[in-house]
Amino acid sequence: MIEFAWPWLAAALLLPLLVRWLPPTAHVSGSLLRLPLTIETPDHVRARKVSRLRPTALLFGLVWLALVAAAMRPQWLGEVAQPPQTGRDLLLAVDVSGSMAAEDMVIGRRRVDRLTAVKVVLGDFLSRRIGDRVGLLLFGQQAYLLTPLTFDRAHVRYQLETSVIGMAGRETAIGDAIGLAVKRLRERPESQRVLVLLTDGVNTAGTLQPLKAAELASAEGVRVYTVAIGSERGQTQMFGLQLNTAGAEIDEATLIAVAERTGGRFFRARDTGELAGIYAEVDRLEPIEYQGEPLRPRDELYVWPLALGLLFALVLVALRVREGIVWKR
Repeated sequence: MIEFAWPWLAAALLLPLLVRWLPPTAHVSGSLLRLPLTIETPDHVRARKVSRLRPTALLFGLVWLALVAAAMRPQWLGEVAQPPQTGRDLLLAVDVSGSMAAEDMVIGRRRVDRLTAVKVVLGDFLSRRIGDRVGLLLFGQQAYLLTPLTFDRAHVRYQLETSVIGMAGRETAIGDAIGLAVKRLRERPESQRVLVLLTDGVNTAGTLQPLKAAELASAEGVRVYTVAIGSERGQTQMFGLQLNTAGAEIDEATLIAVAERTGGRFFRARDTGELAGIYAEVDRLEPIEYQGEPLRPRDELYVWPLALGLLFALVLVALRVREGIVWKR
């Protein structure tokens, strides 16, 4: 079917009539009233009326009609289609509690803290998520959803890179993070509810226990992939000195139980190599197929009335030139 993108421009068709119907203005200079040098007789009036029907007047009307039609942007609309798309819906929950400041990860022979390592590896992971919806949730003593599921992976990466340790509190509320993720994923189709939770500690804050949150996730069809990050021997910096620490205190049993109850998997990342391998495992998740946004092809047709108007204008110019030659003769 054909429709006009700007149908209101059809009002411009009346402009030539409005100009023609404008009353003539009398030019007065001092006390002198300027009158036309010729006086119209009935024969002149009849001749003027007949002149309106000349081919040039008709062609001018056709030119104006074609220009207005082109300005209204005629479009040919095809059939509505919903092309299937494949991808994943991943909500990433990243721990930013105080323990993520432990410097027991190495990138390029440089020792960095755990959150920096997560940013580097997870940033590369996001760059490969073409066609996936990704969301970002940060948690510490409290849980916050920074970015809902979106195709804008650059924005998700920016939010991750600008996050800092302790921005959500120094403690760790794993259960609350899972509960918030379940609440946000509840609106997605059941086969598309996936949470990747990354933490380096145990549940020390929050109102919801991790196993209770896992039951809620299982009831809502949310699969939770838990990732425990941190080496057994950690290091931290104090007064410019590198001090050895006891390493990551991780409640692996709880994280394993959460993953098993929700149909996900548990991973252990002691260094950046293992962390990158975990994201490679996530890459092997079966992509899901869903209906994309309804699309309706639109073909612009304004070029046809525009070309027709140009053709009429050329004919009009040719007739006016011919009339001028005949008049001179």
